[in-house]
Amino acid sequence: MTSTPARFEAVVRGQVQGVGFRYFVLRRAKRLGLSGWVANEPDGTLRCAAEGAVPALEELLEALRHGPPGARVDDVAVTPTAVTGQPDGFSVRATGHAGD
Repeated sequence: MTSTPARFEAVVRGQVQGVGFRYFVLRRAKRLGLSGWVANEPDGTLRCAAEGAVPALEELLEALRHGPPGARVDDVAVTPTAVTGQPDGFSVRATGHAGD
């Protein structure tokens, strides 16, 4: 049975820049078969949008809550959003990207 797709956007606060967090998220999301993107924000946070099967999204969210070695996650604010069917694949976006 295939899970109905879902989507979320998350803002991760803490020591999340300069520790390889974006590429940690990229690798995990690709392994989970998710679509979306991750970007550093000018305010020092990390922002992520992910879309796919609910179990895979839950696994990615758990990874966001812990981060890679060297990161310190203080908070993850998650907002469910409408499924877009795009983008295809997962990417690292430039700092301050406006989103979808």
